[in-house]
Amino acid sequence: MKDVIDVFKSLTDETRLRILKLLETGELCVCEIVAAVNIVQPKISFHLRTLKRAGLVKDTKHGKWTHYRLDDSDIFKRFLLISVLERIESDKILKDRSRLEKFRQGKDVAAACGKC
Repeated sequence: MKDVIDVFKSLTDETRLRILKLLETGELCVCEIVAAVNIVQPKISFHLRTLKRAGLVKDTKHGKWTHYRLDDSDIFKRFLLISVLERIESDKILKDRSRLEKFRQGKDVAAACGKC
């Protein structure tokens, strides 16, 4: 039962929902999430750890950089994520997506975070 509680608790934070919505389109490096959400890296890492502990995201290490993606291995969590993410209005995430695109265009992403 604790795992179900952890999943629902992790979905109660706006920042974590924004991160999940960004990951809906594919894998992102921590530096890309930081740029998109416009929050300092330690706070983003805290939210990512919370989402990972709840089994909503997976990570992959690339040298010293970590990339995150949605974890779709559990059908209950996947359906829950689909239901939650479809209810987040597109305009709420537009600024995050815009900042992500500016980061990708304005910087040499490979130099900024290794293997993005």
